[in-house]
Order: sequence, then C-alpha cells, then structure tokens
Amino acid sequence: MSSERQTEPSRPGHRPGHRPGDPAYRRISAALFAAGLATFAQLYSTQPLLPELAQRFSLSAAQSALSVSAATLGLGLALLVVGPVTEVLGRTPLMHASLLASSVIGLLCALAPSWPVLLVLRGLQGVALAGLSAVAMAYLREEVHADAHGRASGLYIGGTALGGMLGRLLAGGVGDVAGWRWALGAIGLLGLGCAIVVRLTLPPSRNFRRAPSGLAHARESTRQILTDPALLALYVFAFLGMGAFVATYNALGFRLASPPYLLGLGVASLVYLSYALGSVSSTYAGRLADRIGRRAVMPMAVLVGSAGLVVTLAAPLPLVVAGIALMTAGWFAAHGVASGWVSARAHLGGGGTGQASSYYLFAYYLGSSVFGGLSGLAWTAGGWGEVVLVVGALMGVSLVAAFALRRIPSLSEAPHEGRDPIAQ
Repeated sequence: MSSERQTEPSRPGHRPGHRPGDPAYRRISAALFAAGLATFAQLYSTQPLLPELAQRFSLSAAQSALSVSAATLGLGLALLVVGPVTEVLGRTPLMHASLLASSVIGLLCALAPSWPVLLVLRGLQGVALAGLSAVAMAYLREEVHADAHGRASGLYIGGTALGGMLGRLLAGGVGDVAGWRWALGAIGLLGLGCAIVVRLTLPPSRNFRRAPSGLAHARESTRQILTDPALLALYVFAFLGMGAFVATYNALGFRLASPPYLLGLGVASLVYLSYALGSVSSTYAGRLADRIGRRAVMPMAVLVGSAGLVVTLAAPLPLVVAGIALMTAGWFAAHGVASGWVSARAHLGGGGTGQASSYYLFAYYLGSSVFGGLSGLAWTAGGWGEVVLVVGALMGVSLVAAFALRRIPSLSEAPHEGRDPIAQ
C-alpha cells in the first residue's frame, strides 16, 4: 500500500477526517473558499479588460486574449513540476507561498511599462498560482471525512466561481472608472486580503504522508496516474470543457462592446454575476454526487451548459445573459464533480493525489490557453455564430468524455475507509 493511501495515522484521538459541523471543517471551508476566490480573481483579472487592452496597446482581439492565456499557460506548465513536488514537501506551506507571491506579482502587473512586460508578469503570476491549485483538492481529500468530500470540493469550486465573478466585476468596474492599471492593482490587493484569511484560518495538514523522494517511486506513481482510463477521460474533459468556457467569455466582452449593445466595461462586467450561479451549482452538484454518484451527475451538468450556449444565439440581451448564466452553472457543476473525482480516483489507485490533481489542472489550463485565444480568431472571422460553433464542438466532445466515464469500472474501496460514493 502506498504512503498516500495511509491517510490515518495511528495516534490516540485521531479522527478519519473533519466532518461538517466541526470547527476545523468550518475553518477549512472558509480558507479554501478564500483561496479559490483569490485564484480565479487573479488568474482571469484581465479578461474583462480585453477591449481596453486592445485599444491601449493597439492589439487585435486574439492578441489581447494572450494576457489571459499567458497566465493560464504559466500555471499549467508549473503544475507539472509542483504536482510531484507537493507529494514530498507537503500541502499548506505551498498554499501560503502561492497566494502571497501571486498577489505581489499582480500588483507589479499594474505597473507594467509595456505589453511584453505585462505578458511576462502574467505568465509569472500563473506560475505562482500553481502552488495553490496543485494541492487544494489533495488537501481536502486528506483532511475532510469521506462522507463530505463532494460537499467540500463543491464549496472550493464555488469559491473559484465567486472569485471569477468578483474579480471580473472589480476589474471591470475599476477599469471603467480609472483604467486597467488601477483595475489590476485592485485585484492584487484582493489577493493579499485572501492570503491573510487563508493564513489565519487554514488548519495545518495532519493526514499528509510524505511520499518517497526516489525516482523509482515517482515513475511508478506517474505510471499509475497516466494509465488509469478514468483519469485520462477526466483530463480530456478538463481540457475541452475549460477551453469551451474560457473561449465563450473571452469573446463575450467583444460581443457586448459591439452593436447593438455597445456596453462599457463596467456595465458589460455585470454579466459575470452569473458566476454566483456557478458557486451554487458546484456546491449542489457536490452534494448530489455524494448521494447518487459522480457518473450520473457529470453528463447532466454538461447538458445544462450546452443548453445555455444555444440560448446565447438569441439577439435580445436578457436572453444572451440567461444563456451565459445557464452555461456557467453547468460548467462549474461539472468541474466541481470532475476535480473531486480525480483526487478520489488517484487515492484509491495508489497514485499521488496532488500529482493527479496537478495533471487535471494542467489539462484544464492548457485548454484555457489554447482555445481562449482561438475564440478571438473565431470572433474576428464570423462573429458570435462562429464562436458558438467552435465552443459547441468542444462541449460536444467533452460530453462524450463524460458519458465514457460511466462505462469505466470503479476501483475497489480501501478496507479501512467507508463507502466513498464519489469513486463509484
């Protein structure tokens, strides 16, 4: 049995994980919620500013979208390194360092003297955020009781949803009034505030088991993770699903700034209020997955998001917003289920949970980087209809991956743990 599966040290009074209602569970929930908020607020801080960045630096829509892709690509590449490292160094130190470093770099982005410098800083900010993204789900898997894994994972994803909403609203609102530099500075300060909350509330790891640092163990863990068909299907789902989601929002800003809407940055940013639905849907989907299983919930969530995409083809602004809200709710529900499933599956298979989560997020942010820029080309080529064709194709294949997961056998549960519905 691998060290990662030995999650319960044999010491008096130790419990198999914090349950809802425990003071430590509430602290974990608050800390991970703040961490998720800071991560998405900083990672996508330039998204509502794309039209202004394009104007200020004389860029095309596709070129301005590189400010988003640079951060997500930096994060994705760093995850390949941070994932294995966290199995040796631990969880909480990396989380604290990640939040602090990314916030400081965010403040430096506001002072960038040129477009190339801004892109470099955004890439570094993504690298810094990898320390938190790589370990959050693994930390929850180790510290929260099995009965509440889905709920806790959904709450963390809910924090990322609200982070995406608040970050974009803050950046769009401040950018409309004072310009993109003040907008990025405000996001940096928000990140520092969240870093302080996490530092004060997050309990230290008590169930983390340091993995052997030898090359042979790393090779075996990687082999297990990369040969599991369920994990591979989840990685494909993350790559395509996140690519579709970011592509939609990258192009949406240009659509709302164009006729017949002609919305300013501040007003257009109000569409990100739909992220609140993503926070609710991810939490609800996590609880539902605890009851009926992830295999049943994921395809339903993707279908909800696909229906929302179709609604955005309508011309009236209220229908466009309604469609975006429905798509957002579906995506965050599916992502919350999938991301929690990765760590559960890796744990039962004997691989490193942090490493498996890192690979999932690498695929997730690689999809964001690749298809986020593609949406700018689609918008330039054929407007919103072309964007919907591209995004619809991505969502269609991600739905195939979700249905394929229903046919892959579940792993046997470890004997010392209770039934874990999220792995069924």
